Amino acid sequence: MRPHVPIEVYSFFDRMVSLGSIAIIAAALALSGPLAPNAAAQGDDAAPEAAPPAAAPPTAGPPAAAPEVSYLAWAYQSLGIGYSLVFLSLSFTLVALFVMNLLQASRSNVVPQDLIDGFQQHLEAKQYTEAYELASADDSFLGKVLSAGLGQISEGGDYPHAIEAMQEVGEEENMKLEHRLSYMALIGSISPMIGLLGTVQGMIASFQVIANAATPPKASELAAGISTALFTTLVGLMIAIPAIAAYNILRNRVARLVLEVGIVSEGLMSRFQTVGNKKGADAPQ
Repeated sequence: MRPHVPIEVYSFFDRMVSLGSIAIIAAALALSGPLAPNAAAQGDDAAPEAAPPAAAPPTAGPPAAAPEVSYLAWAYQSLGIGYSLVFLSLSFTLVALFVMNLLQASRSNVVPQDLIDGFQQHLEAKQYTEAYELASADDSFLGKVLSAGLGQISEGGDYPHAIEAMQEVGEEENMKLEHRLSYMALIGSISPMIGLLGTVQGMIASFQVIANAATPPKASELAAGISTALFTTLVGLMIAIPAIAAYNILRNRVARLVLEVGIVSEGLMSRFQTVGNKKGADAPQ
């Protein structure tokens, strides 16, 4: 028996995708607020001196180095809570979609070999009712296509009508497979756009520092906006590249399996080509 993926697995990943979409919307609303440049720091820098500087204490040595910040903490500070939530939501949604599409695009769920063997054995033994029940009880792509074709023959239709019914069911099932795949392509498309948005926002923040400064700002004062610009672009590309690659790989896999379904189903139903104007001996009862 081929392994069967329970419906609870698909429901779990559907819920993950829904939660990810809600989190993306919430984070997008957080990003829609005003920019948060270091205005207070700029005000302090531009404030006039109220009193002459006090005498400098005797130097005891070189100034102490600033505490080193980890790369992850630096990335989080540069992205902020809004972009962090957006990119985390996109990442979890992408993983859920990838696993769900990988399960659906497996050979055991599209073209199960045990269904092919059992259906062919029933046809060779002229057990058409058993063959129809076997195909109808199978939830695979091929099972739905075969049950549609054999059901049309059982109702008195001819072979062309059976092929037409099989093609209609095949197109419907193919659309379902490609529907979830399209969300992976969507993530691959919007992730760089969100990174570009962060790039523009970070550069605006840096230029705002320059515009509001009475004296030329230090490089450290411009680093916050530049870091936001670069990290949002980096993370957006890190999400988009695997998403586009996985989408194209799974789409090619689905296309190959769908083509195989068409070839196998027409081969199994080819014995009913003579069914039409007259009832043949092989017509299912």
